[in-house]
Amino acid sequence: MLRLARGKGKHSKDVLRLIDDTAAWLRDKDTDQWNKPWPTREKRDARVRRGLERGKTWLVWDDSMHALAATVTIAKQPNLLVWPPSATSEPAVYVHRLITRRYYAGLGIGAALIDWVGLQANEQYGAQSIRIDVWSSNRALHEYYEKRGFEYYGSCADPSYPSGALFKKPISGIQKCDTPLLRPPADVSLM
Repeated sequence: MLRLARGKGKHSKDVLRLIDDTAAWLRDKDTDQWNKPWPTREKRDARVRRGLERGKTWLVWDDSMHALAATVTIAKQPNLLVWPPSATSEPAVYVHRLITRRYYAGLGIGAALIDWVGLQANEQYGAQSIRIDVWSSNRALHEYYEKRGFEYYGSCADPSYPSGALFKKPISGIQKCDTPLLRPPADVSLM
């Protein structure tokens, strides 16, 4: 079992290293995702730090290896530069930077994180769906989300925004797992 914990500002180096390691792995794939930090390294790093400082980033730790296995950042409100105004018609949880270290790929950590976030958001503020904006050119990532119950919702109105493929998953279809992969903390307040 892996330990789930809220990230803190002190974890920024761990998360940024995970992002950079994943970006290096992606360079050999059929996508331009994260070829360079968007829009700049400084702005990307500042976004990551803000998510940690505001308590919106969750970390999955493998205590047996003293390693960060995965991360996800969440928001209660959509970025209206990315999502259309209609996105505010129902409560949702917005997922950002869902990343699993390659060593842990295939164990279902990403799917477990998505479902955990959705169930918590539903319980805490009535979220009806999980929404994510995905790198437009990463077709394999689109398929990953579709296999996990997400449906294509549309595209960001700004064609220059690289993470402009929008996906949505109803929380009503998520089943609680009797043998969870992730061990959540006692305080699971998302925000």
